[in-house]
Amino acid sequence: MSLENFYIYTDGSCKGNPGPGGWAAILLHNETEKPFQILKGNEADTTNNRMEMIAVIEALRYIHENHLQNNIITLHSDSNLVIQTLTSGWKRKANLDLWEELDELNEELTVTYLWVRGHGKNKWNNECDKIAVAESAKAQKKNSSTSPRKSSLKKSTEQGRLF
Repeated sequence: MSLENFYIYTDGSCKGNPGPGGWAAILLHNETEKPFQILKGNEADTTNNRMEMIAVIEALRYIHENHLQNNIITLHSDSNLVIQTLTSGWKRKANLDLWEELDELNEELTVTYLWVRGHGKNKWNNECDKIAVAESAKAQKKNSSTSPRKSSLKKSTEQGRLF
């Protein structure tokens, strides 16, 4: 059985910091031009860094839940904090609950983490940004005090499936 390539692009957005936020992850298989999955969600009161981290967490959770962890995974993020913490040992000062969750998801994976310039020329990072911004706008409109993260993953994966 040969290994397959999976490419993940993630982004987070926050209207105010803290404030209503959104996250997005786009998953591509091999060198296809069309994502096979788009994950997205939002929270009413959060920070940009939390949204960036949750996008990565939910993408890796999807990999686990769909038994794709024994493949070649490359994850792109425009969050220097996320990439440098995972690859260069930056100190973890905040969001320790999310770092713990991310560590658990990483245990059985081999992921190459790459930084991509935000708002640059990368098609998939820009698409992720649009989705994350739209999700943060949804959170702002809801003005809810509950966090729909777990339920939004289920809804988003069903709604985000492209084929």
